[in-house]
Amino acid sequence: MAESIETLAAYIQSRIAGAVPEWKIDHDQLILHASRDHIVKLLAFLRDDPLCLFVQLVDVAGVDYPSRPQRFEVVYHLTSFKYNRRIRVKIQTDDKTPVPSVSSLFSSANWFEREVWDMYGVLFSGHPDLRRILTDYGFEGHPQRKDFPPTGYVELRYDVEQKRVVYQPVQLTQAYRSFDYLSPWEGPDEYLLPGDEKATGTK
Repeated sequence: MAESIETLAAYIQSRIAGAVPEWKIDHDQLILHASRDHIVKLLAFLRDDPLCLFVQLVDVAGVDYPSRPQRFEVVYHLTSFKYNRRIRVKIQTDDKTPVPSVSSLFSSANWFEREVWDMYGVLFSGHPDLRRILTDYGFEGHPQRKDFPPTGYVELRYDVEQKRVVYQPVQLTQAYRSFDYLSPWEGPDEYLLPGDEKATGTK
């Protein structure tokens, strides 16, 4: 199996020069680290070449690595029914450089790319309708980024006086504090948990 995967990887590299600088095999699956500028050409080749025939785009996912200059990875998962194979293609980008849309090759990419844009803020050039798909249209930020605050930036509630849903900045209901896990109310600064007296020698 590994030998046939290596043969496929070498074949792909030889047919599209510069599109796949490196590749690896992980859990018997070929992973191509591809050039962003060649992604449309590469996926078209993987779909149409008779030795590949990866005709189904199963998913397009985003990954955030904030410490990298190209902090985002866009990951394409494809399946070949004829050869019973799966392949993963990875490209890198930042929050300002668009990735070419592959929605013209695979209709499923339309919503997948919208999700990656919504969750990570990765732009897709040439997408026919790049707008939010999981969050509301007034949502601020991209919630799957590692630097997105867990509470978000705004909260949404129904205002009885205005008789409509309104957005407002997030307000925490109480300041952070140290919780006493043995009592729901105030108590001494330190508690000895049952059994601690054996370790400390106190009674």
